[in-house]
Amino acid sequence: MNFQLPAELTAYLAELDAFIEAEIAPLQAEHDNQRFFDHRREWARTDFDNQGLPRPEWEALLAEARRRADRAGHLRFALPAEYGGRDGGNLWMAVIREHLAARGLGLHNDLQNEHSIVGNKPFVLVLRDFGSDAQRATLIPGMLDETVKLSFGLTEPEHGSDATHMATRARPEARGGRGGWRIDGEKMWTTGLHTATHVVLFARTSGEDGDARGITAFLVPAHSEGVRVEEYLWTFNMPTDHPRVSFSGVWVPDDAVLGQPGAGLAIAQHFVHENRIRQAAASLGAADYCIRESVKYARQRKPFGQELARNQGIQFPLVELATRAEMLRAFIRQTAWQMDQMPKREVEKRLSDKVSMCNYTANRLCCEAADTAMQVHGGLGYSRHKPFEHIYRHHRRYRITEGSDEIQMRKVGAYLFGYIGRDGRDGGAHPLTSGRHA
Repeated sequence: MNFQLPAELTAYLAELDAFIEAEIAPLQAEHDNQRFFDHRREWARTDFDNQGLPRPEWEALLAEARRRADRAGHLRFALPAEYGGRDGGNLWMAVIREHLAARGLGLHNDLQNEHSIVGNKPFVLVLRDFGSDAQRATLIPGMLDETVKLSFGLTEPEHGSDATHMATRARPEARGGRGGWRIDGEKMWTTGLHTATHVVLFARTSGEDGDARGITAFLVPAHSEGVRVEEYLWTFNMPTDHPRVSFSGVWVPDDAVLGQPGAGLAIAQHFVHENRIRQAAASLGAADYCIRESVKYARQRKPFGQELARNQGIQFPLVELATRAEMLRAFIRQTAWQMDQMPKREVEKRLSDKVSMCNYTANRLCCEAADTAMQVHGGLGYSRHKPFEHIYRHHRRYRITEGSDEIQMRKVGAYLFGYIGRDGRDGGAHPLTSGRHA
């Protein structure tokens, strides 16, 4: 077996580094944009007098970085060539996301709001694979130039991982002689709605609570009559763009249905494995950054006249973390490579448990590495003058979102004990792994 990364991939990492130094680092340095990344970051990013939302100047800076990345041919890397991308596969994306996160906190890659110079853009592929010709023609060009933005309405106040029990209902209703649907319900964590043009909204249209079928996805214009933001939920890592939203008598025409009626959960799961392996790689990269910074500091700091690193109480926790990081790196890359070797629909049957293993393990590792880094750095590590508290607060969310630790362990257990997966007894999508926020 050849464990070397392809030469083309390592060359592309160097290309990204050169682009960051030439275009992104100078942008971060100008006009005191560094305030968004140093000890002032949470306050600079957050409009605490406006529901805790991101400040417009913060989001404008991120948008400018993405524009520069798009012009350079990086932002759409993972997308097919037909959309201006480079058909980036799972292995390449995992290595890239780890590499960018391992550089530390910066404008090149700030996962607090899924920002990166190498983007995900999963909704483009959702529209390609599930959208009608009219939906694709209307929305995809705008999604690529960011004039169209989609939010995601799956989780509810009383239902997270148990998505098949959602209370939101859509019923057929004609208006003005035109067929359509009336939607009533409430959603939580409808991330990005403050700037969204549309909500991918999931509602039960048939069947009973607990049925995987009978849930339909709708493309609802974000400013439709009856759409109301009830509150923005302030989180561990501010700013927030996560509202609780009510949908009261919201009407959409029949052509707002995305995909097949009753088969909406397939859309909710369409990108879950790609998201999880890339996010696992990013957590690994952030953990690696925390470990390396701690080692460097422990060699520099000399309490009682000798290097802090001389103490086994410092060495051993970092040795454990470094060992786990090395093993996890191999596992993530192996799993991402295996994903690239099979059709997308086969990943759920053959690799879903491995993806979950990578994801929840990487998220835990990152939180432990950030916590250890704070301890090694002492009072300075606890302060906001170091990025470790930010890394911890941000990556702690990933142990809940994209499938909580427990949901992913449940998936692994189902494979391990043969209830679903490779033995063929149930290769279908599991409804309890689909919630963006468990």
